[in-house]
Amino acid sequence: MKSLVIYFSRADENYFGGSMRYIDKGNTEVVAEYIQDITGADLFKAERKIPYSKDYMTCIKEAQDEQRRNELPELVKELSDIDGYDVIFIGGPIYWGTLPQPMFTQLSKLDFNGKTIMPFSTHEGSGLASVVRDIKKYAPKAEVKQGLAIAGSNVRSSKPSLQKWIDEQLS
Repeated sequence: MKSLVIYFSRADENYFGGSMRYIDKGNTEVVAEYIQDITGADLFKAERKIPYSKDYMTCIKEAQDEQRRNELPELVKELSDIDGYDVIFIGGPIYWGTLPQPMFTQLSKLDFNGKTIMPFSTHEGSGLASVVRDIKKYAPKAEVKQGLAIAGSNVRSSKPSLQKWIDEQLS
């Protein structure tokens, strides 16, 4: 089984359990790399052509406005073909109840027919929110497995949980 991780992640100022702090690597990117370590998956990071603000409060306002307009922002590069993959991990932080809009830009370009999808999120209290439901809109003919939500403040210790989730869902 060949696997791919499609994810969005943002470094800079982030929210961690009641306070703000700057990070060099986004939480979802840490999780994506752990999935790669466990499965040997390829990675694809969906990146906005015009990045969100480095300031957390400005970023969440930008993301909320983008979501309200149902805007699909332009990406630095787009993945156009996933034919060579059987399992697709799809993840990102929770922005206003779902994945960030750049993920939907990318998902809208792909055919998930016959694929197995493993949804995941990083969050600080939102869990998976509507991620699974929203992915199913873009992948109605895929098998969407049970998702995994990881608190952003716990990502660095999440590798055992990821291993268990992957083993349970793909066995």
